[in-house]
Parts: sequence; C-alpha cells; structure tokens
Amino acid sequence: MIARLHILVLAALATSLTACATQDRTATAEAIAATAGLRRMVIATGPFDLTAYVRVRDPAQPMVVYVEGDGAAWRSRSEPSLDPTPRYPMGLRLAVLDRSPNVAYLARPCQYSWGSACKMAYWTDRRFAEEVITATSTGLDRIKTTGRLHLVGYSGGAAVALLMATRRSDILSLRSVAGNLDSEGINRHHGVSAMPGSLNPIDVAPRLAHLPQTHLVGGDDKVVPPLIAEGFIARLGEARCASIIRIPKASHDDGWESVWPVPIPSCRNP
Repeated sequence: MIARLHILVLAALATSLTACATQDRTATAEAIAATAGLRRMVIATGPFDLTAYVRVRDPAQPMVVYVEGDGAAWRSRSEPSLDPTPRYPMGLRLAVLDRSPNVAYLARPCQYSWGSACKMAYWTDRRFAEEVITATSTGLDRIKTTGRLHLVGYSGGAAVALLMATRRSDILSLRSVAGNLDSEGINRHHGVSAMPGSLNPIDVAPRLAHLPQTHLVGGDDKVVPPLIAEGFIARLGEARCASIIRIPKASHDDGWESVWPVPIPSCRNP
C-alpha cells in the first residue's frame, strides 16, 4: 500500500512539473510571437489539439506556414522527455522573421497543447505516423486564408510538411531547414532503432519532384548531416525544381536566424 502511494505521489509530481514546464515554454512562445503580431489559436483536429500562431494581413495572398521540429522530445539519447514542447522553438523564431502578409506557425501534436491522445509514442517512434500527418493537414485547412500555401519545416517538421504535401493540391512550395527528409536514414546514421509506426518522406520523394523546393543544410549539423538532403534530392528523380543551400557554420539548432528568410523557391527552366 505504501509503495503504491509512493508511485501515485511521484506520478502526480511528474504531472505537476510537466504542466509548469509547458506554461513556461508557452510564455516564451507568446513573447516571441508577439514581436511579429502572431496570435495564438488552438485547433481541434480530432485526436490532437494543435497550437498555432497566425498573422493575416491580406487574405487574398498565399499563406506561409512553418511547421515546428520535434522539440524537447528526448532527455537523452535513450530517454524520452515527459513533454515535447520546445524550449527554443526554432520554427517560431523563423516565422517571426518572415515579412509575408500571411504567416502561420503550427506546433506539433502535444507541444503546448496537451490532450488524452498525447502518448509518448507521438514524439518518439510514431511522430510521423499517419494520424499525425492527417491531424496536421487538418490544422492547415483551419488556418489557411486562400487556396494556396507555402510550407516551411524545421527538423522533424520538414518530414511532416513533405508528407502533407504529397496528399494536398494547394502547396506552392517547400522549404526545409535542417530537415529530416529521411527518418530511417538518420536513424541508421546514428545507430538507433527504426520507427515502423512512422511514415518516411524519402519514400514519397518522386511525388514531390514537381514542387519548387529548397533544403537548407548546416555544415556543422551533427543531428541531420547534409548527406540526408543529398540523398533526398537524388531520390526525386527530376531535380529541376529542387536545390540545396549549405550554411557552413550552422549546426542543427543554431545559425539559421541570421540567414532567414531565404527566397521562396521556383523551378528552373528545362
């Protein structure tokens, strides 16, 4: 009985600490978003509530949507965190630098907004699962102002953006920053286990060859090395619409704000 009580107390303490951490990280996100006039909204998508920050100045123009990375998904190489909400939301930091009239930021499931569907698997081995991509695509439908979108994905958010783009007809362009364009390739590179519950963007690369796309890679990125983007471009088959920009001194989570935004990509003439 005492042991059970001890477990319940520890569980309650962990829940309390997680809630406090989320509140602190939400306050950080609010402060960042406010610098560019982005306002918070929470989108109910069925299994997940997604947090978004949105600014609309000209509803007739396309919207640029930034998809956040994996956030604080892991405490160590082998230990998942209790809360994936990012401490340093790079996707949001890039969004506030964008002077486009319509800009939106989409957090990933269970970042900032918690719900009954938030199981640890959704920020570990199922972070690119079918239900995650479907829910995030629903989020896009709720925030878009016109029929056209430009997508930007940071880190794991790039995988989500690319996977969404294969099933939508309203995407004008893709940009990735330190993008996870091949989740299984990255796992092999780091010697970690595969994610059978997740989809892998490189598997659908040929279906994206027609979309203008730019992939930014960091010369000092030890998490997603440049070879990942190179392999993805090779898998496209036709690379007329794709390019890689190498930022020599950028690491996975540093060096991007100083070069952002990069121009919206376009396809080269044949």
